[in-house]
Amino acid sequence: MPTKVEKDSVTGTETTGHEWDGIKELNTPLPKWWVYVFYATIIWSIGYYFVYPAIPTLSGHTSGILDYTARQDLRNRMATVEAERAEWVDRLAATPVAEIPAREDLFEFAVAGGGAAFAVNCAPCHGSGAQGGPGYPNLADDAWLWGGSLEEIYATIQHGIRWTQDEETRFSEMLAFGADDILTSEQVDDVAEYVLSLSGNATDQDAAQRGEQVFVENCAACHGENGEGMAALGAPRLNDAIWLYGGDKATIVETVTRGRRGVMPAWSNRLDDVTIKQLAVYVHSLGGGE
Repeated sequence: MPTKVEKDSVTGTETTGHEWDGIKELNTPLPKWWVYVFYATIIWSIGYYFVYPAIPTLSGHTSGILDYTARQDLRNRMATVEAERAEWVDRLAATPVAEIPAREDLFEFAVAGGGAAFAVNCAPCHGSGAQGGPGYPNLADDAWLWGGSLEEIYATIQHGIRWTQDEETRFSEMLAFGADDILTSEQVDDVAEYVLSLSGNATDQDAAQRGEQVFVENCAACHGENGEGMAALGAPRLNDAIWLYGGDKATIVETVTRGRRGVMPAWSNRLDDVTIKQLAVYVHSLGGGE
């Protein structure tokens, strides 16, 4: 039970009547400036209710004297930006993608817009610097699976790779040579050594020599007789030491055994044509292109 309220003998402040282990709680009042500020915030909040949208109603909310919302302010700002961009967007829409680099001001606009679109749509897979990763191509070098010209990059972004929801998607399929019993495990091992030898990384020359014939009979039709690749089929070069999934022996054996069927979505149903052009120009500018 609270003890009798009394004044503290040292400070002269009344106590609250609570005491613990001989320590009495003082009933110290709040500073007047703090109390006045508190009252001011109450008055301000009441005014805020009338000036800005704040009070819920059955059909929405009150609009307030100023009729201001941050959402509408954003719409107005975006409309202003779109109006400022309209001339450039119209020019991009009317210009074939291959001709954009020849028009310096239009090229700079496309690269700037493409960089922003890349950060939102492409960076989650290809990396913020377009450096790629296992299974995701590096877009900042000169190695292109499906060709690196502006038109080819534009087509890849439009229709994707092995994207079944787009009838014009770019499609190729690497066989699972081991899993489908097309090659024996020994042949898979030999051809992996031969593939490593194309970039000077073989560790078993005898196996590489045996693997050459396996390569000629099973792989050269897509990857070329010398491993130079074939962009029309999306077949990567094998003689440049640039690897999509990894260039160690175990990874190559895994690739030959089970095949690879990476998928990239088609963006034609997600992004407008001008944005796709900007992306193509931006990506092309990263690796020099073809």
